[in-house]
Amino acid sequence: MSGPHPARRTFLGSSLGALAGASLSACSSTPLSAGSRVSPSPPGSLIAPGDVVLFQGDSITDAGRDKALVTPANSQRAFGSGYAWLAACGLLVARPGEKLAFFNRGISGNKVFQLAERWDVDCLSLRPDVLSILIGVNDIWHARGGDYDGTVETYERDYDALLKRTRKALPEVKLVICEPFLLRCGAVDDTWFPEFDTYRAAARQVADTYGATWVPFQSMFDEASEFAPPEFWAGDGVHPTSAGAALMAQAWMRAVGA
Repeated sequence: MSGPHPARRTFLGSSLGALAGASLSACSSTPLSAGSRVSPSPPGSLIAPGDVVLFQGDSITDAGRDKALVTPANSQRAFGSGYAWLAACGLLVARPGEKLAFFNRGISGNKVFQLAERWDVDCLSLRPDVLSILIGVNDIWHARGGDYDGTVETYERDYDALLKRTRKALPEVKLVICEPFLLRCGAVDDTWFPEFDTYRAAARQVADTYGATWVPFQSMFDEASEFAPPEFWAGDGVHPTSAGAALMAQAWMRAVGA
């Protein structure tokens, strides 16, 4: 029997490498030995020693976190089990001496205006050095369901206002804007498109306006769906499986130069 296609080996090999690094930090309670080889901060990395890194968004970021637990940093209960936790773990295990502090303030069901309503407490008060935001799917999903009257213009206007407010309060903050994504399975069918693509474009426009690092989740999942069906990565087309979350963590770490 012939082996896997070279493209599949490359794609899955790099993904498994990222997952292995994240899993090591998440599951191991044994400290690194004095002789362990630990990588320093990569040149050009967005994340510097001592940085406070905040993940913000909706249920994809929330990932079942314990919202009653707001401290300390780097707590799995406060992070849930999604891409944000895996990305944080990957950095903590690779750079244990850098005193990095990771927080997650994603809340299931949020749209952009709901981020704005809680921004002083759940973002600005933490004074993050790096702020990562993934938001957008509810802005279209709830409108499709008749529970929200927002449009893509509302989404872009609210997003722009949120980042303008953030830059004013935290002029040195390093922004990471994650691309909203959908996979064609579960709750998602062709009727979501091309409207959803306008939300992706709006997020990219806002990212470019504020000089943010862009994490291309949609193209990542489009590529992943060539190797396994969409439901393998996100069963309902919106919320990633464990495999999908691992891929997201990989893409996020790559984008920030971790």
